[in-house]
Amino acid sequence: MNFTYFIAGRITFKPNRTFSKLIVRIAIIGIMLGLGVMILSLAVIKGFKQEIREKIRGFDGDIKVVKYDLNSSYENTPFIKADTFVRAIKSNNLIAHLTPFATKPGIIKAHNGIEGVILKGVDNTYDWSFLKNNLVAGTVINFADTVESKRQIMISNITANRLKLKLGDKLLMYFVQQPLKRRPFKVVGIFETSIEDIDKTYVVGDLSLIKRLNNWSPDEIGGYELRVANFDELTPTAAFVNDNLPTRLKATTVIENYPVIFEWLNLLNVNAKVMLILMLIVAVINMISALLIMILERTSMIGILKAMGASNWRIQKIFLYNAAYLICLGLIFGNIFGLGLSWFQFKTHFFKLDATSYYMTFVPIQLNWADVVLLNIGTMIICLLVLIVPSMLVSKISPVKAIRFK
Repeated sequence: MNFTYFIAGRITFKPNRTFSKLIVRIAIIGIMLGLGVMILSLAVIKGFKQEIREKIRGFDGDIKVVKYDLNSSYENTPFIKADTFVRAIKSNNLIAHLTPFATKPGIIKAHNGIEGVILKGVDNTYDWSFLKNNLVAGTVINFADTVESKRQIMISNITANRLKLKLGDKLLMYFVQQPLKRRPFKVVGIFETSIEDIDKTYVVGDLSLIKRLNNWSPDEIGGYELRVANFDELTPTAAFVNDNLPTRLKATTVIENYPVIFEWLNLLNVNAKVMLILMLIVAVINMISALLIMILERTSMIGILKAMGASNWRIQKIFLYNAAYLICLGLIFGNIFGLGLSWFQFKTHFFKLDATSYYMTFVPIQLNWADVVLLNIGTMIICLLVLIVPSMLVSKISPVKAIRFK
C-alpha cells in the first residue's frame, strides 16, 4: 500500500479537524464560486458576442459590394450586374449566400407624424431567416405578386411606436428627388433587432420599386450582400472577394461598416481575462490558507512521521493529495453552480437587460464544453502548482518540537 496515499486518505476521509473545519469549508466554497463565476462569465461574454454579431450580420450581411466611387450617402450609385463575379462567388464554398440590394433615403408620413428612414430594397433571393426570427408581428414581403410587393413594407418596432403604426396600416413615403415622389405602402411586418442603429434607420421593401424611382435599367442594382459560411473565416473570404472584384466595384466587411460595435465586442475579451484571473487568485488564496491551517493542525503528526524516517517531500505529498481532494470537491460544486445557472438562464431568459444599452432584452448564454473542461483542468493544475510552495512549510518543522506541539 502506498504510504502517502494511505495517510492522505486517513486525514481526508476520517478527519478529526477542530479549528480547520471552517477554513476548509471556506476554501471549498471559494473554489466553487470561482469556477462557477468563470463558467458564467465565459458563457455570458460568448453569448453577447454571438448574439450581437448575428444580429448585425443577419440584417446587413458579412460583406457588401458596391460601386467604387466617392459616394458616402445612403443612396447607392447603380452598376450593371456583374455576372462573372457572381458565378465566381457562388462557386466558392466559403460564401453561403449572395443577393442584390439597394438603399434609398425617404420620409414616412403617418398619423400626422414624420420619420426619416432608409428604404432597403431586396428581391426574392433575399435570405429572410433573420427577419423572420425577429418579427414582432406580421410576415415578410411576398414577391409572388410583383405588383403588390411594391406596396408592401416592413418597419421596425421603434418606427411603428413613433408613428403609431400597426400591422396592416397604410402610410406614405416621400423620396426627395427631382421631381419629389411619394409612394403608398402597407405595413406587412414589424421587426425588432434591438440594434438601435438598425431599428431607427431601416425599413425593408421591394428592390424593383427603388429601380423604378431611380429610373434604373432592369440590370442595374445598388450592390451585393454576401454572407460567409463561417464568420471566423471572414478575412480570407473578403480577400477572395476582392481578388475577383471588377475594377469598378469595392467590398467592405461588416466589421468595417460597424467598427464601434465590434471594438466593444473585442473589449469584452479583456473583461473575460480579468475576471478569470481574479477568480483564480481568490481560489488560490483560499486554498493556500486552508493548506497552511491543515499543516499547523497536523504538526504533531508531521513530527512523528519525520521521526519514523519520512522525507519532507513524502509528507508534502500527503497534504497535496488532501488539497487535491478539496479542490475536486470545489470543482464539482462549481460545475453544478455554474452550469446549472447557465442552463436555467438559457431555458428561461430569467435575467433581463435594457435593450437600448445592451442590444438585447435578456442575458444571452453560449456554453462551450471545451471551455468548461479547460477551466476545470486549468484550475486544478494552477492550484496544485501554487500549493507546492506553502507545502514546503513541512520542511521547517522540527520533529522534536513537533511531537511536543499541542
